[in-house]
Amino acid sequence: MPKRSLSRTSRAGAAAVALAALLATAACSGTTRDDNDESGDAGAESTATADPDAPIAEDLVVAFLPKQVNNPYFTVADEGGRAAVEEFGGEFKETGPSEASASSQVSYINTLSQQGSDVIAISANDPNAVCGALDGAREEGARVVTFDSDTNPECRDLFINQATAEGIARTQIELISEQIDGAGQIAILSATPNATNQNAWIELMEEELAEPEYADIELVTVAYGNDEDEKSFQETQGLLRSYPDLEGIISPTTVGLAAAARYLSGSEFGGEVALTGLGTPNQMREFVRDGTVEAFALWNPADLGYLAAYAGAALASGRITGAEGETFEAGELGEFTVEADGVVVLGPPTVFDAENVDDFDF
Repeated sequence: MPKRSLSRTSRAGAAAVALAALLATAACSGTTRDDNDESGDAGAESTATADPDAPIAEDLVVAFLPKQVNNPYFTVADEGGRAAVEEFGGEFKETGPSEASASSQVSYINTLSQQGSDVIAISANDPNAVCGALDGAREEGARVVTFDSDTNPECRDLFINQATAEGIARTQIELISEQIDGAGQIAILSATPNATNQNAWIELMEEELAEPEYADIELVTVAYGNDEDEKSFQETQGLLRSYPDLEGIISPTTVGLAAAARYLSGSEFGGEVALTGLGTPNQMREFVRDGTVEAFALWNPADLGYLAAYAGAALASGRITGAEGETFEAGELGEFTVEADGVVVLGPPTVFDAENVDDFDF
């Protein structure tokens, strides 16, 4: 687990290198909201009354359900959640599927509901597939917080957004453009085809590429490694075989970025084909040092999990309802505000390169 003091370092670094303003959210892109839907209310529509001075309830059971267990990114995020739960004296649980598939989380949600979880913090593999199970959990009294990858807003109380979709997309396009001198073919190596956050970022990256300054960059394809190391490795190999003039790859997933870097570093393409995306410093440090990767971006996943746990505790304790404009304290991370559609934004992404990658431990 990363040291909690890194949150301050991460935020300081982010302030220095952030490339985007906080304007919108990754999760709500392309989602149509039905205000007459009675299957569940988004946080922003709650009619309950908040008591900002209410104490955090004792012995809260907070369960984390990542897209995929044993994924290094979610291991770090969930450990951040554990740290928060320990701070406010709750009981922490972690469970989830070994493969990041659309329907794989449903049975885990049902089990957590039956076990009486007060808070379920989930990173959704699909915006719709888990909604029925989450609605059932909410009917049983659980508060649902999504993090990293959202559901439809009607299926949860809050979404903890790691950064805005626009900021993430813009950062990755700027990085790849710098690394290929603003011209050439590029490809995207994504996670699963249904991943909410991935699809939102890809759509916005395509919009960014339509800007005049990127007229000489051509996005030739989007490949999917399903957040599996070996498949992502093979997809990277396939991209380079299919597109011999490829200048660069963007992989907005930590598993995909590390696998692509591993392939490039052991091939004739290492140092020749640019690679950027979203990854953790610990995964990517060796590839920055050997010149395979010049720069990449991410937020601190431990802070994301930490914030998700505190947001869930604030909901379960009645400090907030999820309505727009409410504020709550998240331990050492400080105060956060609930934005439209029940969204809370952690902050802008940090860019990592040879100058700062050794300053972070996650």
